[in-house]
Amino acid sequence: MLPFIMIGAILGILVLWFISTQQALAMLDENINNAMSQIGVQLSSRWDALSALLDLTKGYAEHEYNTLSETIKARRPVTADSSAKDAAEQENLLIGAMSRIMAVAEQYPTLKADASYQKTMDSVNQYEGMVRQSRLIYNDSVTKLNRRIRMFPTSLVAGMLGFAKRDYLEANETKADMPSMK
Repeated sequence: MLPFIMIGAILGILVLWFISTQQALAMLDENINNAMSQIGVQLSSRWDALSALLDLTKGYAEHEYNTLSETIKARRPVTADSSAKDAAEQENLLIGAMSRIMAVAEQYPTLKADASYQKTMDSVNQYEGMVRQSRLIYNDSVTKLNRRIRMFPTSLVAGMLGFAKRDYLEANETKADMPSMK
């Protein structure tokens, strides 16, 4: 009778550990989804501010306005299900459009001096800071999940339940070359 009790206790402990590990992995996975969703919200806000900037440039450079309008219409939202690659592609689109708007502003000093333009540019900068913070949170969450998935015996549970290593958001090379937005 005692061996059955010990076997039952060991099985009970293993089941509780398995459930606990699954819950921890699910929580980490949800944190990553939430962080990616936050990035999507901030990128969307940046796109909205960029649209406002674009409207301000309309009277100055009609061709550039039309080209950038098509770029803005082609954007795709970043959601919790988006990959790091999807977020990077959208950010690259945004940076390219932003650079072109800034080039128009450089050609037209009256536009650059306009109070509405400056206020909108401040909003773009503010959203950039929020995106940067969201990216840090995302990468930190990915680190935590990836670390847990790689550790034995959690790796066994992760493999059985389909938890996979997530990709990090990489540093954007084009940002380093981007001129100041002030």
